[in-house]
Amino acid sequence: MLLKRIQLGLIHVAVAMTLVPINSTLNRVMIFDLEISKTLVSILAVLPYLISPIQVAIGSFSDRHPILGYRRTPYILMGLVLCVLGLVISPRIAYLIHDNFALGILAGLLAFGAWGMGFNLSAVCYLSLASELSGEKERGKTIATMFFMMVIGLIATGIGLSRMLTTYSPETLSQAFNVVGASALTLGLLGLIKLEPRSTPIFAKTDSGITMDEEMRKWGDERGAAVSESYTMKQMTSAITANPVAKTFFIYLLLLLAAILGQDVLLEPFGAQAFGMSIEATTRIVSISGVFTLIAFIIAGLLEGRLPKKAVAQTGNLGALVGFLFIILSGWVHSLNVFYIGIMLLGFGTGISTIANLSLMFDLTVPGKVGLYIGAWGFSNGMSRLTGLLLAGVVADVATQVTKSALSGYLIVFGIEALMLLSAAILLTRIDVQAFRKKVEGPSFDDKVALVAE
Repeated sequence: MLLKRIQLGLIHVAVAMTLVPINSTLNRVMIFDLEISKTLVSILAVLPYLISPIQVAIGSFSDRHPILGYRRTPYILMGLVLCVLGLVISPRIAYLIHDNFALGILAGLLAFGAWGMGFNLSAVCYLSLASELSGEKERGKTIATMFFMMVIGLIATGIGLSRMLTTYSPETLSQAFNVVGASALTLGLLGLIKLEPRSTPIFAKTDSGITMDEEMRKWGDERGAAVSESYTMKQMTSAITANPVAKTFFIYLLLLLAAILGQDVLLEPFGAQAFGMSIEATTRIVSISGVFTLIAFIIAGLLEGRLPKKAVAQTGNLGALVGFLFIILSGWVHSLNVFYIGIMLLGFGTGISTIANLSLMFDLTVPGKVGLYIGAWGFSNGMSRLTGLLLAGVVADVATQVTKSALSGYLIVFGIEALMLLSAAILLTRIDVQAFRKKVEGPSFDDKVALVAE
């Protein structure tokens, strides 16, 4: 099973690798070098999350419609190819938007939409395959392995990109994106080789009196029915509003994650604007942050069960808050060293906060309705991504117009995100798990990390 876990991890790394250049390097080029609206860049960045509800339909369709006897592999491959295609053409789209706005926007929606569709197509299928191959007992370990491999892959991708972009030009940018795309496709193919056992159609009657093809279709129908029985938005809303603690936790997650995730679109352009950092230097930011996030995950795992969950979560929240304050201070005093301290604190605080808040998330469920509440917290996560990214782009543009200073626009956004983190920290003090439910069976650390990946 270890080999299969590594293969699944390679697929997870491959898909994640295609995100790094688009979500970091290209953001910097579009916003700082090409002076494209931050709002527009934010809108393109949220496309994958806008179409993420299609994952339910994709999972059901792949269950019902195997290709050459494989229910997951062909769909994972198609998704990976779309991700790589979107990655490879994205630099050309950025320059097209700069040169021909109307045509560039249309092409941008198609390119970023292709990446988003590829991400949703591959993610739901390889996570389903991971679940099927691992079984219930080993599922947490498998997803945890995939997630840790992904973080290491993100760090390596950031380092590799920065080394390929020591001299920036449209040509070197496209070449670097092509190399990352080819590397991602290679890793993904290595992960897929002999990973999923093939179900060869057999037309002889089985013990149940029907053919193997019919058995497979029946299994798909049952799986699709299970998917269709997922909780509705109305049920999740009722579960949140009916319980004061649940309502507070929902708002807490929304504020916390919107602040932490919203900075993604602006951090590298800010580095270029405030300190004149080269594209090589700004691309390295994701690696620095990733290293400290990974360290934080390890420390959070060691603290598991030894310290109160709320205390650990608050430590992470306040660590990320101090990180934002250092980033803001770095802009005021024009100190690159202070900026790097902020990046490290933000990455570390985010890692601690993520694991600790997942513990709280699992605690704030009700036996028999775990899926309902986890779905509600997942919905809060999705809303926070959309809110954070759009807020960052729109507010930065408006603030820049009002203050006539691009640097002030960034600092105002970071200040708002710091206030959101402070508000979240205050709300955390009002969350009482015992008031929400009397007794809970806590999941393992591996299961919590698994939820991050999912």
